[in-house]
Amino acid sequence: MSDYTIIVDPLSTGQEYPAAFREAGRRPVAVLSGLEPPPAYTTSWNPQDFDHVHYFTGDIQALAEELRQYEPEYLVPGAESGVELCDQLIEILLPGTGNVPALASARRDKWDMAQALTAAGVPRLRQVLTADEAEAEEWLKANDLLGRRLVIKPPKSAAGDEVYVVFEGGDWRERFHRVLGRANKMGLINDAVLIQEYAEGTEYLVDTYSVDGVHALVDVCRYTKVGRGDKIGIYRRIDFLAEDDAEVQALWPYTRDVLDAVGIRIGCGHVEVMMTADGPRLIEVAARPAGGGHQMVSELATGDNHIKRTVAHRVRGEVRDGFDLVQHLRGIFIIAPQEGYFRNREAFDGIEDLKSFHWWKVLHEEDAVVPATVDLFTCLAWVILIHSDPQTLDEDYARVLEMEEKIIIETP
Repeated sequence: MSDYTIIVDPLSTGQEYPAAFREAGRRPVAVLSGLEPPPAYTTSWNPQDFDHVHYFTGDIQALAEELRQYEPEYLVPGAESGVELCDQLIEILLPGTGNVPALASARRDKWDMAQALTAAGVPRLRQVLTADEAEAEEWLKANDLLGRRLVIKPPKSAAGDEVYVVFEGGDWRERFHRVLGRANKMGLINDAVLIQEYAEGTEYLVDTYSVDGVHALVDVCRYTKVGRGDKIGIYRRIDFLAEDDAEVQALWPYTRDVLDAVGIRIGCGHVEVMMTADGPRLIEVAARPAGGGHQMVSELATGDNHIKRTVAHRVRGEVRDGFDLVQHLRGIFIIAPQEGYFRNREAFDGIEDLKSFHWWKVLHEEDAVVPATVDLFTCLAWVILIHSDPQTLDEDYARVLEMEEKIIIETP
């Protein structure tokens, strides 16, 4: 048995892996998919947490040979940016033990995801990937979507980065060119644009863990998002659900079909699904742990999370077939209405006295210049409420929003 665990891009949530594996008796080794982490993940790169660090410089075979010295039994991706490299390394070092190789791009590229769902007969939203404005217009006309509400986004991004809504009769071309050719927060150039029909409904996060193609739930949450201007991926709150909730039971068969369609057979799955009037429809799926601080809240709500599930399986061979909701939890994302100086942290005086208050974190210091909240990366603060009484959660949630309304941000 190898003493080492190799983690590819241990960034974002993946930064929690080294301590968890070390506690379980494994020596963590980091592989970075470039010489530097992507811009969105710079602050979560902690090379001092690892026994050894390796960098991918373009020669996959050479990197694999470097890693053979650790006699790896498995590799795990830590963040979205490492998913594809992790797949490639597994097929060289441990062929046949990972996710389906032929569907690797469907676990990362949103257009290839859609194609994989079509091939598997899984219902999906109508969408097109193109870098050609004329081709986009022709597709919109052919699908009777010209002048209707649309979503425009890069094929490879994360956390709501550069996701825009085009309202009825709006100028889709402006958003198309706003995305095309730009570098996103994953450090990738958007060489094409994904145009998608707008999905009306309730959005859910479904976290999973798979072993040999058998999928199990880790947690399920109901998202509430808000729009500001043409940005729709602004998180407002997240509520954890119980496995036997009717909402979860309605989502789970479809989610399993999605996991099969994109070839996830082992490890973490992170699936975002919209429940529409026509049934569930995939927003996107990822083959890595949920990010954005989700591991902490998942453990609070269920006693478990992706990180713990991975270590339990990989180190001790333990496999669970579901999860327990141990307490009602609501996460709140505090939104900065504009860019500027955050002047009044005292707007949140009394928040710790709320009956359901558990924890909060302001992501920017008072009097610092804060960005306008447009995605998960740019929220002003996080608040966690936990209580046995749903009505108490609702009352305290309303109070937090009242505090948010008092935020003063002065234009620089």
